[in-house]
Formats: sequence, structure tokens, C-alpha cells
Amino acid sequence: MKKNIILLVGILLFVLLLVGASVLYQKFSEDYAGDGLAELPGTAETTAAPETTGEETAPPETTSDTAAANTEETAEPERSISAPDFTVIDGEGNEVRLHDRIGRPIVLNFWATWCPYCIKEMPTFETVYKDYLGEVEFMMIDATDGKRETVEGAKAFIESQGYTFPVYYDTASSAAVAYGAYALPMTFFISADGNSILYASGQINEETLRRGIEMINEK
Repeated sequence: MKKNIILLVGILLFVLLLVGASVLYQKFSEDYAGDGLAELPGTAETTAAPETTGEETAPPETTSDTAAANTEETAEPERSISAPDFTVIDGEGNEVRLHDRIGRPIVLNFWATWCPYCIKEMPTFETVYKDYLGEVEFMMIDATDGKRETVEGAKAFIESQGYTFPVYYDTASSAAVAYGAYALPMTFFISADGNSILYASGQINEETLRRGIEMINEK
């Protein structure tokens, strides 16, 4: 009788352990799905502003030449770009800089063919890319290390799937280092002025991708 009770207790504990493990697995899977967007620390719009003392002073006398020069110098305050720059190559081997794309909202996605979560979210990026064609820049950055991931292998995969979004190859790890994209996939949303950046870690769904774009469009 005592042995039966011990056996039943053991079975019950085992069942509870399985249930607990299942709940934890589901929670971690949902967390990795990347359904949350966060602002990248240290990114904020900055402009150079003139120093003021609070005292009124008479304007200095100026000639027409110096007035024109001063107007030229102060017509527009300097603006800094918070989005880290990087250089990657396109499918033809041409160098492409991120800062050359500033002026439209930008979506950066870091991926690789060996990353299953990257592969799963690609149809979503293809759909949304087509919907925002001409309005939002998409840069699908392949983590090309030349060993585990090659330009040839990545190109062959993209062609086999029929994807049309722009793909770039991070052969020097310039982009990965600039954005700390060491766990794939990662997605960054950059505002048109380059000063506001949101990011999502892990596989994201269509709703999150569209929400990230709309949030950047509001900046």
C-alpha cells in the first residue's frame, strides 16, 4: 500500500513537472517571437542651438557682405544623425552606405540562411515591402561571414524563393558591429531624419512590422 502511494506521488510530481516545462517553453517562445518594440538607447534628435544669456543686446553693425555671410551660416542649424552608419555591398558588389539612404524611413533586418526564425519571417517582409514600395527603404542585411554564410549561398536562397526586397551583404561585419546585431533575426526601424530608432529582437509578425513602420513615420 505504501509503495502504491509513493508511486502515485511520483507520477503526480512528474506530470506537474511536464506541465510546468510546457508553460515555460510557451512563454519563452512567445518572448522570442519579438512582438514588442523598444527604442534604441541614446538615439534622439539633436540640433545646435545658439547660447543665450537672457540679456537684450543691440545687434552689431554689419555690412551687406557680412550680413549675407551670417545669413548663410545661420540659415539652418546643424543636425546630427543618431543612426550609426555602415557600409555593405549589394548584389553587384557595389558599396552602399546607410547614411546615403537617410531621407526616408528605413527598415533594417539582419538575417542568415542558417537562421530558421529569419526564414520564417521573410514572407512577411516581402508582403510589407511591396505595400510600402517607394515610401520606405528596406535593407535586408545578410550576415555574410564567408564561411557559414556566403554571398553565393544567400543569393541562391533569395532567388529560389522569388523574394524581391533589396538584399545587402555584410561581408566586413560593418552593419552587425554598428547595431550590435549578434543574435538573429533583429529588425531596426529608423526615422527619415535618422534620429529615432526602434528595434525588435527575434522573429516578428506582420502586425509588429507594420506598427514599427507607422511609429517611425510619426517621428
